[in-house]
Amino acid sequence: MEHCQRPTRLLAVDPNNPEAGLVQAAAEVLREGGLVAFPTETVYGLGANALDSRAVKEIFTAKGRPADNPLIVHISKPEAIANYIKVIPPVTKQLAERFWPGPLTLVLKGANSFPREVTGGLATVAFRVPAHPVALALIEAAGVPVAAPSANASGRPSPTTARHVIEDLSGRIDLVLDAGPAGVGVESTVLDLTGGLPVILRPGGVTLRELEEVLGPVAIDPAVHGGRVEKPRSPGMKYMHYAPRAPLLLFEGANMKDLAGCILAEAERLKARGLRVGILTYEDTARIYAGRGYDIVLAGSSSNPGTVAAALYDSLRRFDRLGVDRILAQGIAREGVGLAVMNRLIRAAGGKVVTV
Repeated sequence: MEHCQRPTRLLAVDPNNPEAGLVQAAAEVLREGGLVAFPTETVYGLGANALDSRAVKEIFTAKGRPADNPLIVHISKPEAIANYIKVIPPVTKQLAERFWPGPLTLVLKGANSFPREVTGGLATVAFRVPAHPVALALIEAAGVPVAAPSANASGRPSPTTARHVIEDLSGRIDLVLDAGPAGVGVESTVLDLTGGLPVILRPGGVTLRELEEVLGPVAIDPAVHGGRVEKPRSPGMKYMHYAPRAPLLLFEGANMKDLAGCILAEAERLKARGLRVGILTYEDTARIYAGRGYDIVLAGSSSNPGTVAAALYDSLRRFDRLGVDRILAQGIAREGVGLAVMNRLIRAAGGKVVTV
């Protein structure tokens, strides 16, 4: 699809002084129906006025995003939900007190305040309060709820720096606010509160254990582990996401020796075909693959999933810059934030997972 080019401005913003004029200028762009990429604590988001159907459509055009993929509405304070939802589940207050501002998105019933483009045609809407001073200042200054998926081309690794945004969307959006790298590195946890039992639709920066400390039992949607979804209730459920340019194959297993052996055997097979092979691994296992002629990219430490999450998307984009033909990714345990990491890798691999 051809996109009409527009000048994209890149503005460096001090997160310690988010009330400065640059944020005010970005808020004006949002009010006028433009698109602004802005930092959150998870990844960079691509924002538009969530009440403006035409502006929200521009998000889908800029990203090349499928129209049935719902968006998350970003607000600056929890009490703003009452402006759009008539009946708010009591547990919402408990979750907001514990996790907002922060990387948790809540899916609630009653979305008729928002255009169809925001909800994906569903009778629900997803809200979150981001924990980033620039994001909060921008939403507050704009005076409107901000619909914002990740600020990348659809299907690509999400952006954790302004440079990533420019790589994908320069000439397609109006403005990028650069406040340095995002901290969490993977998107928010999406929790569906519309049924009897809370359900994680997408794992993220808030873990299953943390949610269960507040709610008791919490279910996990099968799509989290790669199950097929026809009607997505959340971003990241249906389509191939987070993918670098080269095909990625994910390997998972508890025995490191066997896991590494399978990865190296596949790497040798691909190398024999004349293909350039990249291996995604971690600081504590890198020595296994060193000195064998492969492009090795490290994404944190497998014993510390938080470091893997923070480095994951930049690591996947590094393979693009290296120009590899195939990527073999080493999985980590699906525990804590590791569940979010594995969910992203499964999506990046298009569901192609080798279990060792």
